Amino acid sequence: MPYIDSYYSRTLADPRERAALAGIETADVCIIGAGLAGLTTALELVRAGRSVVLLEAEAVGWGASGRNGGFVSPGYSRGLSSLEAAIGEEPARKLYGLSIEGMDIVAENIRALGITDAQRVDGILRVIRYNDPGSLQRMRNKAWDRHNYRLDFWDTDKVRETLVSKKYRQALLDPQAFHIHPLNYARALAAAIEAAGGRIFEHSRAVSAELDQPEKIIRTAAGEVRAEHVVFTGGGYTDRLVPRLRDSQLPIATYVLITEPAPERLATAIRTRAAALDDRRASDYYRLVDDGRRLLWGGRITTRTSEPRRLAEMLRRSITDTYPQLDGIKVEAAWTGLMSYARHLMPQIGQLQPNVWHCLGFGGHGLNTTAIGGRVVAEAITGQSDRVRLFEPFGLVWNGGPAGRAAVQLTYWRYQALDWLREARAG
Repeated sequence: MPYIDSYYSRTLADPRERAALAGIETADVCIIGAGLAGLTTALELVRAGRSVVLLEAEAVGWGASGRNGGFVSPGYSRGLSSLEAAIGEEPARKLYGLSIEGMDIVAENIRALGITDAQRVDGILRVIRYNDPGSLQRMRNKAWDRHNYRLDFWDTDKVRETLVSKKYRQALLDPQAFHIHPLNYARALAAAIEAAGGRIFEHSRAVSAELDQPEKIIRTAAGEVRAEHVVFTGGGYTDRLVPRLRDSQLPIATYVLITEPAPERLATAIRTRAAALDDRRASDYYRLVDDGRRLLWGGRITTRTSEPRRLAEMLRRSITDTYPQLDGIKVEAAWTGLMSYARHLMPQIGQLQPNVWHCLGFGGHGLNTTAIGGRVVAEAITGQSDRVRLFEPFGLVWNGGPAGRAAVQLTYWRYQALDWLREARAG
């Protein structure tokens, strides 16, 4: 199989490979990138009766879509308060509502398509590592008052009964959020697209794009696609096929591991099947998988795109820093993936020029936002709605080049230092 070694590739439900493009294909829409954004866009379009060709340079879900933590929850990488300050309360309310709809799209696809291999488990806990119950209670109240969205407040005693760590204080449980096997979910979407008449070609990197005429032409090494509309959904793996898209992206690496089977040891630390993450900018995020027998743990971010030396040991130290009782637990696999960030920390969803669309920049919050992004782009193409315009305040801003990447890394280190200081003050 073409996938990196990960828990997801080791537990892949559908291992079949798809052919590369050869010759000329025509369609209403050509989508470039078979991650979750491209797959959801394609699924929405074929359901609306449009013909679709989906080109993927590697394999379905090969990038961040098939390597992430699997968390499906509302929101964006940019927080709600920051969003309100930038564009106003009512536009922010509408955008946040879209993020909730994105979560619902994933849930409905799993239900309607019978994707049992997605291994859905309900509940995500957001914990803090300092004492501030008031901020979480205000967040809970705001979610209910503005969006009729339920969050449950947990005090320190309840948190530490469930997540047995002195690092944690209070938490909010989101009972409507859930976590999944993202690669199995992505490949199930691909199968549904093909069942509805869509065509997917793997190992078919787009090498040129003619976009200025009514009929767009996308060429690969061995073929071409002619279509009225083109949608770019490359995410953190966006190349220089369209320089403006590449120059708007900041590829950010994050890291994930899977432990050996150790259900008894894990039960001394994590007494819930809900997933957990903390509120730091580069948070630890983790969940029990394999029916509670293994721990999937992710964390850290960097602008380095190469894999660090001793990646598994680096992440294992993060586990034992939080849960000393898990010291010595063995790591079976560790991997990295590239998330796509914009400088404004919001998705970049919209129209590059007539009938040329983009849906990328999900910033580590992609499982819900790829879903709603794909839907609103499909609605724009089919004329069903203009909801895609809600994302117009957050366009294709220049990433700053090498200086921009350096600035992001420095900002991360600054946030990390502030997190450490806040925790030190909390005791």
